Amino acid sequence: MSISDIPALNAGLNGLSTILIVCGIIAIKKGKENAHRGFMFSAVVVSALFLVGYVYHKWAVKGVHTPFGGEGTIELVYYVMLITHIILAMAIVPLVLRVVFLAITRQFEKHKWWARWTYPIWLYVSVTGVLVYFFLYVWFPSHPA
Repeated sequence: MSISDIPALNAGLNGLSTILIVCGIIAIKKGKENAHRGFMFSAVVVSALFLVGYVYHKWAVKGVHTPFGGEGTIELVYYVMLITHIILAMAIVPLVLRVVFLAITRQFEKHKWWARWTYPIWLYVSVTGVLVYFFLYVWFPSHPA
């Protein structure tokens, strides 16, 4: 694996996280607490692996950002998505940790309250993480392959 493979791997981890979050929400809505716990634990682990991969990639490329190759309206769409993704990605880590802490300490009413706010943000961050990859590397690369 080379350093250039990490963005695709990270997009895959974000996509898997999205699937796990959705499965966890479906499970809890059906009253399947053990399945919910398993899906959400897996989503946390996958998201943590993504974060490690993201930080490693940024370190390996010395913080150099991949330029966006699109122009016009699509450029505006991309940067609005990117900015909201970055802001919410910074917020999601403490939110997820809070929700996990509340679940582990069996404070389920507080867990449910925090989770109602946290899961849509987490879902948005994981979906837009995949979209950022596609915008940068597949749909609008700055240097066509």
